[in-house]
Amino acid sequence: MKKIGLTWLQENLSIKGFRLTHESYIGTTEKTEISSSNTIIRTFKPKYNVKVDNPMSHLEFALKYDDLNLAFINEVFHLVDYKEIINYINASPNRKHSRIIGFLYEFTGNKSIDIDVTNTNYEDLLDSSKYLTGSTTKISKWKINNNLLGTNEYCPIIRKTTELNDLLNWNIQEEIENLKHQYSSDIFKRASYYLYKKESKSSNEIEKEEPPQDRMDKFIALLEEAGQKNFEESLSEEELVRMQNIIVDPRYADNGFRDFQNYVGQTMRDYTQKVHYVCPPPQFVKSLMKGLIELNKKNASTPTIIKATMVSFGYVYIHPFEDGNGRIHRFLIHDILVRDGIVPNSTILPVSAQILANMDEYDATLELLSKLIERKVKYDINDSGEMTVNNATEIEALYQFPDLTNHAVFLARSIQSTITTDIPKELLFLQCYDELKINIQGIVDMPDNKVDRMIFFLHQNKGKLASRKRKFYLELNDEEIKEMEQAYAKTFENINF
Repeated sequence: MKKIGLTWLQENLSIKGFRLTHESYIGTTEKTEISSSNTIIRTFKPKYNVKVDNPMSHLEFALKYDDLNLAFINEVFHLVDYKEIINYINASPNRKHSRIIGFLYEFTGNKSIDIDVTNTNYEDLLDSSKYLTGSTTKISKWKINNNLLGTNEYCPIIRKTTELNDLLNWNIQEEIENLKHQYSSDIFKRASYYLYKKESKSSNEIEKEEPPQDRMDKFIALLEEAGQKNFEESLSEEELVRMQNIIVDPRYADNGFRDFQNYVGQTMRDYTQKVHYVCPPPQFVKSLMKGLIELNKKNASTPTIIKATMVSFGYVYIHPFEDGNGRIHRFLIHDILVRDGIVPNSTILPVSAQILANMDEYDATLELLSKLIERKVKYDINDSGEMTVNNATEIEALYQFPDLTNHAVFLARSIQSTITTDIPKELLFLQCYDELKINIQGIVDMPDNKVDRMIFFLHQNKGKLASRKRKFYLELNDEEIKEMEQAYAKTFENINF
């Protein structure tokens, strides 16, 4: 089989590090397969072969049939002679893909092209049946409808996979409303309070931290602020600094976005650093953060989960502070869900609990970009652990143009599991708790705090009052204790908490 499109460009231009999500080949029989790494491998009949084996012909084929990878295309532009690109466009300046190549050349940060496109129809850059798209901006120079999700400062690509389409068609608001109809407003309110605590606890466990209770309480208070500020304000440097100062140890509070190179890693036994992720060099931080803010203008009608994906994962990849980035990353998910009205105000989805329960998948999702950067970056680390990136300009596009398809799937799946499993589980527990409390008071009319403690002890010991806890209820006889244990068993029968 002959390589064509991105696979040809990868081999013939010696482009290293990228793992393509779609590979194309010319063969005798047309077929589509999926590799063990979920790469789509498509074989085309000979009639699809390009007439001339040159980079621009293969790039045009890739734009027609392969997955759009802006960082890869940007590298192609840097490896191909400028005159070759210009000559290809000028040969047929009115053809759709000549215009798209010209637009992308400028969009990805290369110099302006002098071109004369005559009257022709505007063409959409992205096929909306294959990609999530943003609002359209007409680019008169190229007669292109720019419907990318972002700007050239930060522009993720999200493909419409079958799983993602199914998840986006699932109605979050309807599911939450159904839960509200099944349970009393009092139970829902109490569940929300518990879920705020659960989100705070899980978010810190993800970071492997145990902050003091006052900082836990401050993070809960921060979660309760979700959705109260507009999009631009919530992502402003001033607001993010305020949030970072709330959730980290005061000794590590920052005054602004970082002006130094940071990375995520761990110290090995020989005191060397194992680097897991190289963050964007500091000179790119402010432009990337500006790109995050600009997303709001392009995505007024984009599904909320997609917006939450682009902002939250974009933020954590930018890593603008020394500490606290992970918790702010997860706060931003709630912030967008509440602001868009998907989640009612004063209600929280404990997404961090789902992330914690699926850490391997979460880490694998983050590594889709971090491993790519690891394969492309060149750096030095001195004896103090300070990193210097030596090829910053070569890797800038990796941060600017990430493919967040898998990230969107992971987040959508986590939100669905939270609503269908975690929240109903807590609501049902509280309902059973109230029922058991009434039953225990029917056996012995005890003070509330005594009843609550009894339920807690029973729950701790799978429905039996442990012998060491018996001393707290010397006023009760064994028969009364037995009746309470039976009431617990009946109430929580067949319910696994």
